Amino acid sequence: MSFRKFSNQTNAIQLLQRSLEKGRLGHAYLFSGSDLVELENIAATLGKTLNCEAPIRGLTGNTIDCCDQCLTCRKTGSENYPDMHWIRPESKLRIITINQIRQVMSTVNLKPTQGLYKVVVIVAADRLNPQAANAFLKTLEEPPAMSVFILLTLDAPRLLETILSRCLRLNFGGNTGAVLRKEDQAWLADFSSMVAKTKGGMLARYRLVGSLLQHLATLKEETEANLTARSPLEKYDDVDPRLREKWEVELTASIESEYRRRRAELLMSLQWWLRDVWLLTQEKTTEFLSLPHLESHSTTVAQRIDGEGGLQNLRNIERTQRLLATNVQEALALEVGLLKLKL
Repeated sequence: MSFRKFSNQTNAIQLLQRSLEKGRLGHAYLFSGSDLVELENIAATLGKTLNCEAPIRGLTGNTIDCCDQCLTCRKTGSENYPDMHWIRPESKLRIITINQIRQVMSTVNLKPTQGLYKVVVIVAADRLNPQAANAFLKTLEEPPAMSVFILLTLDAPRLLETILSRCLRLNFGGNTGAVLRKEDQAWLADFSSMVAKTKGGMLARYRLVGSLLQHLATLKEETEANLTARSPLEKYDDVDPRLREKWEVELTASIESEYRRRRAELLMSLQWWLRDVWLLTQEKTTEFLSLPHLESHSTTVAQRIDGEGGLQNLRNIERTQRLLATNVQEALALEVGLLKLKL
């Protein structure tokens, strides 16, 4: 993707491109927002732009966008470019460890292999553990030449203030509505329809729980299949047993981390819908609905509850999300959370 493809983030993208055109490239950026996938795409586009072989230039002659077609852009888009590195939470505790930081920093301190810049993207930077955060802070204080760091977060306040103060901050949280994956959108449509038709009763509630757990099981299977297909375990048969064991541990951690991220996205989509229900308990206008295609279902549920019930639903989903960020038993937390909803 190129910057012009992010039509829903015009203001933040323009600020970023304006700084590029003026030659004011920062050595560290903090991209915050409500959609981690979108933040990853924007970070990848910045990485493409910095090393593009045929970039789009502004009036000053400085690069402001990528061509999105050259070999560098294609490799960067597939996370296969040697001068762009991605760090994601991969440990069993879903944190970014000091070893991950050290490993990438040892590479970044070398000169770029192919491009002009070494680019490091830290996904969910709020998951840096204290040791990793302090190690990364030292790098930010004395950044290597021709290097750019891009931190992505949905929860900026969790980052160290000393890290925040050394980053140029851009907020990409300006979406006017929910951004859902197609499969999550289809599930939410079915789920909201089931809720609208439900007239109470424990059996009906457990059908809702079953629907959510079934969709999550499918989501986990897809995540495991996708990441396994990309793992070096599928490419190399004859490897040292110790290296194979390391790859297996990394794959297991990656699957768990990616699944939890996708699960959080799904529950966020449910929260968007419950927000619409709450809005409809306050006023009859549909102007500010995030999911207008589900208006009929939202209206039906809103007619059965009051504003306080709508707020309780939102608080309940937020509480469930926080619980799931710990080592709580998933099915139990989701069951309790859904049974408490006012529907």
